[in-house]
Amino acid sequence: MQESFRRPRATCALMAALLLFVAGRQPAAADPVAYRAGISDPVNTVLAMYMAQAAGFYAAQGLKVEIVNMNGGSRGAQELQAGRIDNMHVGLSSVIRTNRAGGDLRTIASLSNVIRFVFFSAPGVRTAADLKGGVVGVSTFGSESDSTVTLALKRLGLTREDVVLKEYGGGPKRLAAVRTGEIKATALNEPFSSLAREQGLNPMVDLAAEQIPWLFSSLVVRRGDLTSRRDLHKRFLKATIEGNYLALSDAARAKEVLAKELKITDAKILGISYEDFKQQSPPDTEPSRAGAENILTQFPGGSSKLDDYIDVSLLDEIKAEGFLDSLRRTYLKQ
Repeated sequence: MQESFRRPRATCALMAALLLFVAGRQPAAADPVAYRAGISDPVNTVLAMYMAQAAGFYAAQGLKVEIVNMNGGSRGAQELQAGRIDNMHVGLSSVIRTNRAGGDLRTIASLSNVIRFVFFSAPGVRTAADLKGGVVGVSTFGSESDSTVTLALKRLGLTREDVVLKEYGGGPKRLAAVRTGEIKATALNEPFSSLAREQGLNPMVDLAAEQIPWLFSSLVVRRGDLTSRRDLHKRFLKATIEGNYLALSDAARAKEVLAKELKITDAKILGISYEDFKQQSPPDTEPSRAGAENILTQFPGGSSKLDDYIDVSLLDEIKAEGFLDSLRRTYLKQ
């Protein structure tokens, strides 16, 4: 009896040891998945992502997110299309330009549905006549800093043909270039627009004050990934939306993260940057149809179908699952 009793125990022990060995050679189910998210610039429209990172929301979704500064929206869109990043924080203008050049990107959510740029001029440039024939800096061609220049120039009675447009990279570089007079004007958003005011630069056209509907800062993925890597992007989106809710509901914590990530030391500029974020950020990251249509008018000659540039099916799934309702109860006490 003892023999028959011991033999099953030995067999179980052997099987248990084998299972432990196999498990040790495989990644644990909880191992985070690497995910690279590009941004066009370290600006306040990225706050939802910064908050999701700082609060551990990406980690809770099983992701190890790296936020990478691509120094320009169009450049980042190209890197996304090439598969070198997984997601890009960029306006719809870059998506349209990339897709019409043979790419296949889709905006899946929006972090800002209005234009946030102020068009600043260099010292000594006060009028449209002063600006005419001069260099206007943009981050990259096809980006929001490029497409919105058309609107700013129109307010001044000018067209793109009246100036020389050049790529100058991110906000810090453009701010430095306009301050020294290397370029005559550029469009800046927070915190760089507040820094420009502090440094005495002339705000020729305040597009931010006009609250123009625009898909200014969206989250973009490759279209094929919405099938092959759908769950991965869904988890990223859920964590980002929760980061957005946290940023909107906890000003003190949001300002702390914003100051750290954007290297803001001035309390006044920090306060302005956060309030600007609150004014523009859609809590559920729902893209604005009117904003998308406004951008499409700047790009005649190609497809005007929104479905060729935008896919909100992930947002629809998240909403149907009750995730957004749970966030409202948690952060807005509704």
